[in-house]
Amino acid sequence: MRIEPLRAHRQYLGALAQAHVAAFGGLLPDWTVEQAQDELAAHGATAMPATWLALDASDWIGSVSLLVNDDPRLDQVSPWLASLYVRPDGRARGVGAALVRHCVAQAAALGVPRLHLYCQDALVPYYARLGWAPLDRLPLGPLQVVVMAIETGTADV
Repeated sequence: MRIEPLRAHRQYLGALAQAHVAAFGGLLPDWTVEQAQDELAAHGATAMPATWLALDASDWIGSVSLLVNDDPRLDQVSPWLASLYVRPDGRARGVGAALVRHCVAQAAALGVPRLHLYCQDALVPYYARLGWAPLDRLPLGPLQVVVMAIETGTADV
C-alpha cells in the first residue's frame, strides 16, 4: 500500500465522491455527488484542503482529507482530519490507521500544532488507540458527535 495525493490520481475523483456521499451524506442531506467531486477536485497535495488516497497495486482503497473547516457548524475549531474512508475490501488491514498517521504528519509538516476530528461514540476507542483525545460532545445535524484532538508534534506518526 502507498499513500499519494488525490491530485495525482484524478481518475478516482468520481468513485471517491460517490463513496463520500454514500458514507457521509447523512450529515448533509442536500450534498450531491457532483458537489463532492467539485470539492475534491479543488484539493491540493501540500496545503489545505488536501486529500490523500491509499492505493494498492490496482485501485484506491481509502482516503483522508485535511481541511481548514469540516463543517460550518463547527467553525470554532480548526483544522480537521476529515472524511476518513476505507473501502469495505480494505478494512481491518491497517489502511485507516495509516491514512490517519499520514494526515497527522502532513498537518505537522504544515505547522499545525493541533488537529481535530469528529466521530460517533463507537469510533472513539479506535481514534484513542491512535493517540487522539476526546474534547467535547455536541449535536451535529441528526447525530451526537465527539470532537477529538491530537497534538501533531507529539503524535506517534
